[in-house]
Amino acid sequence: MADPSFLRRASDGVTIELRVQPRARRTALECSGEGALRAAVTAPAEDGKANRAVIELLAGEWRLAKSTLSVTRGAANRDKVVKLAGEPAELAGRISRWLKEHADSHD
Repeated sequence: MADPSFLRRASDGVTIELRVQPRARRTALECSGEGALRAAVTAPAEDGKANRAVIELLAGEWRLAKSTLSVTRGAANRDKVVKLAGEPAELAGRISRWLKEHADSHD
């Protein structure tokens, strides 16, 4: 299975591109039909609260330690790049499995 379009492998982990909606009614992570990853968080986009909420959301959905995730680009924007530290193949596989499970649950 090919990696999702929002994921890029690096030697020390992966990066993911996503669009964030702060102050959403509910917290959710979803992949659109075009393959874009979107995160909705209830936290406001002030003082890094939304960024911390995105880290918590991703860590929870993908069962990763929050300490392995960091926002590397777009800290003050809705479009962000988040780095996940670890074994690239394992991380890519974990995210791909989540995508498959997520898609299956909404069919």
